[in-house]
Amino acid sequence: QVQLVESGGGMVQAGASLRLSCAASGRTFSNYVMGWFRQAPGKEREFVARISWSGVSTAYTDSVKGRFTISRDNAKNTLYLQMNSLKPEDTAVYYCAAARIGGTYEYWGQGAQVTVSS
Repeated sequence: QVQLVESGGGMVQAGASLRLSCAASGRTFSNYVMGWFRQAPGKEREFVARISWSGVSTAYTDSVKGRFTISRDNAKNTLYLQMNSLKPEDTAVYYCAAARIGGTYEYWGQGAQVTVSS
């Protein structure tokens, strides 16, 4: 089992920045690929970014490329999502998730609300 707890959400104006954190406990954090997902009101949950176990490889959905940066600190068992130049369409509940290498995302956090006003 892996327990994930997000923090760092909030309400900001368009153009501002926020950093989400996801603290992991339980199994060895570095064994897992980590991802960020989000779900806006009335919409399905969507992929935002992912990072390999080592942190070397990352991937982003097109709408956040150049604005968001995913990173991890395996020594601190923590995943991050730096969000810059936020837009109202970034408003959503953001979830972190963990997947075994080659597997599907099987562990999820409770979510952190991010609200961006225009």
